[in-house]
Amino acid sequence: MNLRFAYATACGLVLAGLVHIATVLAIPRLSESDALSRAGSSESLDHPLPIYTLATGENPAPAEAWLPAPDPSVAVGVCAYDLDDGPTRVSARTGPLALSLAVHGRRGAFYAVTDQAAVRGALDLVVLTRAQYDAALANDDENEPSRDVRIVAPERQGFVVVRVIAGLPSQRPSANAAVQAVSCTIDSTDEDAPARPND
Repeated sequence: MNLRFAYATACGLVLAGLVHIATVLAIPRLSESDALSRAGSSESLDHPLPIYTLATGENPAPAEAWLPAPDPSVAVGVCAYDLDDGPTRVSARTGPLALSLAVHGRRGAFYAVTDQAAVRGALDLVVLTRAQYDAALANDDENEPSRDVRIVAPERQGFVVVRVIAGLPSQRPSANAAVQAVSCTIDSTDEDAPARPND
């Protein structure tokens, strides 16, 4: 009798453990307010949606901060993308303040770059599917190589987090403005365009 009870208890504990693990792993997919879903509201914008704006004398209240709280000297914005609409281009002009871009999918960040990678003061990050990347590569001009930083995304939906650091309180308005100055647009897709013949 005791052996049957111990066996039933062990089976119950194993089953409860499996249900618990499955529930925890399913939460991100079933949640309606995960980071990807919240970032989706920025898809119609051509600039990052402010997530964390630095407090200034004119604007003492920061925007809603649903990403983990950053350093209090970092302004944060987000651009969502859906690659079914075409490749997503994120363009930034560098300046005196440090700027970084991090590309996230549903499973987390998969690429990050800082303004140190800028060419002539411009940083162009293009997020693509593998087919879109191959089409862009086939249509490149050999005499004028692209300066874009091309990233093949593991999933079709995701978002880019823009961060700008204000080292001094007087730089906070500039940091907020630098986040808003970043451009988030959809490039025309060339997936169906034929590759140019080699001359």
